[in-house]
Amino acid sequence: MQRMDLHTHSHFSDGTLSPAALMEHARCSHVDMLALTDHDTLDGLPEARLAATEHGITLVEGVEVSSQWYKPNKKNPFGVHIVALAPKNLAPLQELLAGQQQIRAVRAQQICQKLEKVTKTDPWPEVLALADGRAEGVTRSHIASWLVQKGIVARQQQAFDHYLKEGKSAFIPLAWADLKQVLEVINASGGQAVLAHPTRYGLSATHIRYLAGLFKSLGGHAIELPSAVEPPATRAMIDYLIAQHDLAVSVASDFHGNNMPWLKLGHVPAVKENQRGVWEQF
Repeated sequence: MQRMDLHTHSHFSDGTLSPAALMEHARCSHVDMLALTDHDTLDGLPEARLAATEHGITLVEGVEVSSQWYKPNKKNPFGVHIVALAPKNLAPLQELLAGQQQIRAVRAQQICQKLEKVTKTDPWPEVLALADGRAEGVTRSHIASWLVQKGIVARQQQAFDHYLKEGKSAFIPLAWADLKQVLEVINASGGQAVLAHPTRYGLSATHIRYLAGLFKSLGGHAIELPSAVEPPATRAMIDYLIAQHDLAVSVASDFHGNNMPWLKLGHVPAVKENQRGVWEQF
C-alpha cells in the first residue's frame, strides 16, 4: 500500500519549506503520495508538480480553505478549515480564493495594527518579509513567529494565548466565506471536500457532532482522522461520526516544517478495515 500524507504546507502559506524542498523531504520520508494544501492559495502547485515528477512522488493537488459556520443558537461565526483535494477544474476555486486572499491580507494588517499599539513597534514590514512579501499569504502563524523573534513571547502558542486568539488584544474577528459556499465551490470544481482536523478547534463533543452532520448535509465527502497522539476516546468519536454519516476518511500530518516540529511528514493515523479512503476518488 502506498504511504500517503494528504495535508501539508509550504512557504506559500505558513510552512517553512518550498514546494520543491517539501517533495524532496517526502521522498526522504518514504511518502509515495502527497497533497500540497496551502492556506487559501494554489500558488505553490506549479513548483510542486515539477518537483513531484523529479522525486517520483504522486502529487495530489489541493488547498486548505478557510470558512466559517454558526453553532446552534449562536450569533458569532466560528472558523473551520476545509481541505479541497484533487479538483478537476480550478476555475471555481481560484475565484473563491481571490476573495479569501484579500480577506487574509486585510485581517493580517489589522492584527499588526493592534499589536503596534501594544508593542510600540510596527510588526507589518517584518511579518510581511516572513511571508516572502506576499500580503495575501500572511497567517497568524507568521505574526506569532514575529512575536517569538522579538522575544515578546517564548513560544508560538503563547502568542496565540496572550495576543492572537479570540478575546485577546490583537484578535480580529473572522470574515471567511460561509461553509455552505465553500463546499459548493469545491463540488463545482470536481474536488473532494475534507473536514480538516475536527478535534483541534476547541469544540465540545456536542459541537463536533453537529459540525460533522452539517458538513455532510452541505456536500462534504471525508473527515481527517485524529492523530495517534490524541486519546483513544477521541478517535472512537470520529470513527463513529464517519460511520454515522457515511463519510470517507483522509490521513494527514498537517506538516508545516521547523516552525511546528511536532508535526512529522508521513506520520498519519491508521485507517480501519471498514473505512474507505478519500483517495479512492482521485
